[in-house]
Amino acid sequence: MTAQQKAKKSSWISVCQLSDITPKTGVCALVNGQQVAIFRPRFDEQLFAINNMDPFAQSNVLSRGLICEHDGELWVASPLKKQRFNLETGICMENDAMNVATYEIRVNGSQIEVKA
Repeated sequence: MTAQQKAKKSSWISVCQLSDITPKTGVCALVNGQQVAIFRPRFDEQLFAINNMDPFAQSNVLSRGLICEHDGELWVASPLKKQRFNLETGICMENDAMNVATYEIRVNGSQIEVKA
């Protein structure tokens, strides 16, 4: 892989404005052909990004899940089968063999960016 290909692969992609995500909800963004669920669990700028595909239902629905807190960690419960995924690590609470990918995310000015 060339240096240019590596730089392109690890670049930050602007997906939306921070104000586009209502606190305590999630949205879906397309990043390099992958659906990414982006969550803003509070009124601050803390954000999380995980793959939008629910591995149990094989459906892109996690961005519509319910954000919950358990033992001081934030999780999203799938709207279909209710399994919970850790927003920081992608680990599934009910079955750690069914994890989802996580993505680096940041706020740059007022833009939300996901590392591709």
